[in-house]
Amino acid sequence: MPSHMSPEENKKFIGHFIDEVINRKNLNAADDIVAEGFIEHVPFPGQQPGREGLKFVLNAMFTGFPDMNWTVNEQIAEGEKIVTRFTWTGTHQGEFMGIPPTQNKVEVWGIVIDVVKENIFSESRIIMDSIGLLQQLGVMQ
Repeated sequence: MPSHMSPEENKKFIGHFIDEVINRKNLNAADDIVAEGFIEHVPFPGQQPGREGLKFVLNAMFTGFPDMNWTVNEQIAEGEKIVTRFTWTGTHQGEFMGIPPTQNKVEVWGIVIDVVKENIFSESRIIMDSIGLLQQLGVMQ
């Protein structure tokens, strides 16, 4: 495979990451497609750097929302960058960020700017409606 993927290939790559790692809860697949030195520009509270930090966050989300499912609503790609507008749904069945399970169903929107370099997921900058999530969990008005 060439070391430089086209914007269309990059969209497919990120789509595969969402399907395989997030929706199928396959954290081991991240070892093959996420750079060890992965950079999250907007880290989650407590997120350490690198691929292990990303896996930690995803695991925390899967614990809180075991039925979490992401839908890609829109994708725009240019060069190495891919912008994905997504929605995720889930049921709060486990502890999440210290919030005990509420059994509330949530739907959360977000936008993420990802960077794929040399066929590997290298950087991310995620913007998620955290306030909307906290409101749906009933911990914020």
